[in-house]
Amino acid sequence: MKLTIITGLSGAGRSQAMKAMEDIGYYCIDNLPPIFIPKFMDLISKNIREFSKVALVIDIRGGKFFDELYNSLDYLKNNNIGFDIIFLEANNKVLLKRFKEARRTHPLLPEGSIEEGIEKEKEKLYLLREMSHIIIDTSNLNISNFKKELYKYYLKGEKKDNMSISVVSFGFKKGIPLDSDMVFDVRMLQNPYYIEELKYLTGNDKKVQNYVMKFPESIKYFERIVNMVDFLIPQCLVEGRTQFVIAIGCTGGQHRSVTFANKLYDYLRSNNREANLLHRELANKKV
Repeated sequence: MKLTIITGLSGAGRSQAMKAMEDIGYYCIDNLPPIFIPKFMDLISKNIREFSKVALVIDIRGGKFFDELYNSLDYLKNNNIGFDIIFLEANNKVLLKRFKEARRTHPLLPEGSIEEGIEKEKEKLYLLREMSHIIIDTSNLNISNFKKELYKYYLKGEKKDNMSISVVSFGFKKGIPLDSDMVFDVRMLQNPYYIEELKYLTGNDKKVQNYVMKFPESIKYFERIVNMVDFLIPQCLVEGRTQFVIAIGCTGGQHRSVTFANKLYDYLRSNNREANLLHRELANKKV
């Protein structure tokens, strides 16, 4: 089991770190009182396959329970449970700006000065910072770069291409899929709907596929789609995306879009890309 403890200064990005860890398959718990760490570890040890990667966000919101963290860390060491500690920090100017933008008070001094709260928190977390395995200064990191910094440590030795790619065919009559990252319109291509023997078939049928792809413009268009997708997927991976939805639409979502979606899915799979395929209008079609 991989256990990571995410901690650090308030406003330094613990919530974003938790979201990033969830994206790469970690089971995350926010603000777990440190006193419960031993009990939690005992519990998940019975379901080690389900909880193979765990991240716990621990910080001063735990109040008087926070000081129990050191006893809990000793428990982990004494029981040979390996763990990493990520400590997040930022300079005072950036932290103060983030508190102001969020209109939040500092958790250590809810009725007092934010700057004083930051300094007190630094003092309180000094020992924990010294114990940490990874220290990340988020002062000059946007969300994308922050995720890259985390993945630099936590995707080592793992398959880097862990982005979920979905290819979806749809009909413009029923609207574009809301979660689309990229939309291709194939309505300008020859429509099998007007061929009597093809009208009631779909792009899952070989006859329809052969008809759609027999035109030079269909072949050229598909080649351009492939070139665009091949260019964008590595960029999305570098950015740290975990999902990429490619939607291909025609008028009714029965013939041309299904044909193109099938071809693109086959292309991705033949190039060792993990991909999912959904024909939205066929899935919703009444039998």
